[in-house]
Amino acid sequence: MTLPRDYRGQTCALSRSMEIVGERWTLLILRDAFYGVRRFGEFAAHLAVPRAVLTDRLTTLVEAGVLDRRRETDTGRREVYVLTPKGVALWPAVRALTAWGEEFYAAEGGPRRVFRHVGDEAPLDADGRCTGCGTAVPVEDVLVTPGPGLRTASGSPAVDADPVTAALTRPHRLLTPLLPLPSLHPPAHPITAPSGRPTRGPRP
Repeated sequence: MTLPRDYRGQTCALSRSMEIVGERWTLLILRDAFYGVRRFGEFAAHLAVPRAVLTDRLTTLVEAGVLDRRRETDTGRREVYVLTPKGVALWPAVRALTAWGEEFYAAEGGPRRVFRHVGDEAPLDADGRCTGCGTAVPVEDVLVTPGPGLRTASGSPAVDADPVTAALTRPHRLLTPLLPLPSLHPPAHPITAPSGRPTRGPRP
């Protein structure tokens, strides 16, 4: 039997919040949005979530005003998903759940990623304060950096196949686009197929 989306008989603020962010994959989608993931294909590749499920979760977040779906700047050809102020307000919850997981369900080798203060690059504590200067760091001043758990036993970076994971092996400021815009220009020369016939370049 399919579970209903709402918490029938529950009227507290937490139950209303869970109706928006409590479904499986939703918090991971929001985490990636804070990282700067914007395009549908990037979410799908990084999370390995079924595309129908991803479509449903993104639609719910847009309808709730947590994400804004808009045309990509400079291209106008693709849609991107960007956190609204309402969505940005969820950062303390995402950060706190991440810290809770690191404390009670830590991965072997330590955290894969560490949140730091852009100002002095000191790590944040569980409450979101800089351990260097003591500042309560707003999300726009948070740097996500590779942690010790991102390295393999041999000491080399553990880079997965998808471009989001590869991009996150470098320090990155939250809320800024993680991946560059795709090129709008076709190759200068046609690509030659093995048969000798010219073929079209890759789609933009």
